Formats: sequence, C-alpha cells, structure tokens
Amino acid sequence: GAGSSSSSSALRGVAGRESRRKPRRLATGRMKSQARDSLRRCFEDCKSLVREKNCAPIMVRLAWHECGNYDRYEGDGGSVGSIRFEKELDHAANAGLGSALELLAPLKERYADVSHADLIQMASAASIEVSGGPKIPMRYGRVDAASDEAVPPEGRLPDGEAPFHQADGPCPGEVSEDASAAAHLRRVFSRMGFDDRDVVALSGAHTIGRAYKERSGLPSKDATKYTDQGPGRPGGMSWTKSWLTFDNSYFKVLVDASQGKEDEDLFRMSTDAVLLEDEGFSPHCHEFARDQEAFFVAYAAAHAKLSELGATFEPPQGIEIKW
Repeated sequence: GAGSSSSSSALRGVAGRESRRKPRRLATGRMKSQARDSLRRCFEDCKSLVREKNCAPIMVRLAWHECGNYDRYEGDGGSVGSIRFEKELDHAANAGLGSALELLAPLKERYADVSHADLIQMASAASIEVSGGPKIPMRYGRVDAASDEAVPPEGRLPDGEAPFHQADGPCPGEVSEDASAAAHLRRVFSRMGFDDRDVVALSGAHTIGRAYKERSGLPSKDATKYTDQGPGRPGGMSWTKSWLTFDNSYFKVLVDASQGKEDEDLFRMSTDAVLLEDEGFSPHCHEFARDQEAFFVAYAAAHAKLSELGATFEPPQGIEIKW
C-alpha cells in the first residue's frame, strides 16, 4: 500500500545519498592513505637525520619551545609552526634553534605536504626513539599558522634559575614576585594543563643534551670531560654522562647529588634540584630513578600531550602512522 511505497522511495533516497557519498569517502580514504605513507617515509628520514647528525637534543628542544609557549587561558601559542618565523625565533630562550630548522629544511622540501608543525614534532619523537627512549604515541595533521601574528608573547618558557619570569597571564615576561623554583615550574606547566607527575616526567628529557654558557649564561663551565670531544660541536655542560642516550640517568644523577655524590662536570639548575626538594615532585623523581619503565610510560604520554597543545588538526581526529 501507500506505506510500502513511501518507505521504498525513502530507501531509494537513502541509497542514492549513500552512492553519492561513497566516492568522496573513497577519495578521503585514499588521501589519508597517501598522507600516512608520506608521514611514514618522513619519520624514517627524520630518524636517519638524527643518527647522522647526532642532533636529537636540539630537535627535542626545538619541538618543546614550539609548543611549550601554549597558554590555555589566553588561547594562543602551541604547536602551530610559528617558531619558523623570525619574530619567535628571536625570543631569547630560542637562541641557537635556527640551526635545527636549517637541518629540517631539506626534509620540508622533500615532504612539502607535511606541515612545519608536524615536521618539528615528528623530529622530536624520532629523536627520543633513536636515542633509546619510548615510542611517542603521536598523531599528525597539524595546521600551520599562516603568519607571525600567531607568535605569542615572550616569557612563557621555563627559566632554569631565578629571577623567574611570571610565565603566565597577559605579561608573562615580567619578573615574578615568587622566587620559588617549584612555584615557577607549576605556573608554567599548569598553564598548559600538566600536573606534578607530568612536570617531573618531562624534566627527564634533560637526560639528553647540553647547555651552553654563551647561550644561557647558566653553566659554570664551557666544556667538561663528557662534552669536550663532542660528538658534533664540542663543549657545553650535560645533565648526564651519556647525553645522547635517553634513559632514567637524569633522575639517578639528581638522587646521587642529594646524597653527597655530586659530579662537578654535570649540569644542574635550581629547577632540576627542586624536583627532589619539593614534596609534590619528589615521590615521582625517586620512582623514576628506580623504575625506568615507569618513567618511559609517563614521559611518552606527557610528550604526546605537549606536542598537541594549541594545534588544529586536519582531519580533526589527526592521522596516526601505521607500522
């Protein structure tokens, strides 16, 4: 009767809509597959670059400084590729990061469909992996900022020593009235949505890399017995003896120093030492010194979260590399 006729025409209408949708869905699927293939090849090339140039530390630093200026209250900063603009690269805390962008330039040329924001975060994930650390559960598809209008105010990145910047609010570059290293770390990281365990886990990335006297003025030495022969550029002070290996050495060194076994050739800032001194940070620091796997699990999750701060993804759910 009339009911079956109207329901069959309704079904025909649905079928017609489905058939019209299918080609677009297939095209979208193809595009995602192509994007995933390009991302996979780019990731492998990032790993090769890190191995060849021993550049894991500066790639991690680049990625962190790119997304670590996110402010969830102000609604700006984060992983949007804005560090490629001179305006942001000229921020004092970003000294030396131009060389990291130069290392990535040939890859950006080779993989033009991979955004700057994705490439920067991908290189950091590849660096952690190549250095012996955990696989970061990262997704891709970040959309790049179109201009340097996206560059946030200077002063949001963490300081190593007092005087500490306010690091949050409308004037992050002003000196804070609170001289506490623990309060400074919490201001910086709670602004991005991290808790105490995240702060300690992310600090553990200091297990790789060096700090240079001429850049920050903080290290007491120009070179040490662990850095005077490189690899790469000689000099600087490292937080750990094997500063190209990602493990839990950073926490072990902090615990040793607190027990009077300090190594004068290793670097330590107030914001490092406070991880053992503060009652909120200390339990996590001791746990990570004892249990590398616990550190790796906490670090991988926090690094992935950090890499997405402020990002807009296209497609909205992002793209994961399938291996």
